[in-house]
Parts: sequence; structure tokens; C-alpha cells
Amino acid sequence: MLNVQLRSRLIGGCAAALCAAMASTAAAQGAAKAPAAAPAAIVGSAEAGAKKNSMCIGCHGIPDYKTAFPTVYRVPKIAGQNEKYLIAALNAYKTGERNHPTMRGISAGLSDQDIADLAVYYANKK
Repeated sequence: MLNVQLRSRLIGGCAAALCAAMASTAAAQGAAKAPAAAPAAIVGSAEAGAKKNSMCIGCHGIPDYKTAFPTVYRVPKIAGQNEKYLIAALNAYKTGERNHPTMRGISAGLSDQDIADLAVYYANKK
């Protein structure tokens, strides 16, 4: 009976020590993990956009330009367009929400920063 009581005390003591150590470790880890900072808002640069627009000017830089792919249509003018509209449109092409093969292909390769830069550039262009 004495062995059973001794064993019970030892196990109970070890379990209590283990629980205390785990709680201490968890508290230390929780304190070490500061809440993640919100990602910084992306700010577009017209100067950077001017260096990234080579895929745009071939169609959108020609007044009254018409293309035959995928069907014949007049390419819209984007100079002077609203910045938020341009960002939304490029993101919609990128996700496939807007369906145009050429714009889908071009926008797929654009980062969020590229989109912001191009939007600022074209919004300020007359």
C-alpha cells in the first residue's frame, strides 16, 4: 500500500510540475507572439506606372484603336479614368470576373503594386 501511495504522490507531483511547465511555456510563447501588424496599404506611383505601361500603350495608347481579337471592338480610352475603377477593372480581369483573353493574360502577371502604379499613372494622364 505504501508503494502505491508513494507512486501516486510521485506521479501527481510530476504531473503538476509538467502542467506548470507547459503553462509557463505557453504563456511565454503567447507573449512572444505579438499580434501581426496589418499590411501596409499599397500606394501607387505614377512614375513607376510610366515604366510599366508597355503592355498597355499598344492598344490603349492609340486614339480610336480597334482590334479584332477576340471580336472587333473599339479599345476603351483609359487615360484620365478613375484610379479606383482601373484597380477594380484590372483585378477583375486578373481573377477572371471580367472575361477578355488579352486583358486576362496581361493582368495575370501584374502584382498589386503594379496595378496600383498603372492606375495612378493612367488616372493622372489626360
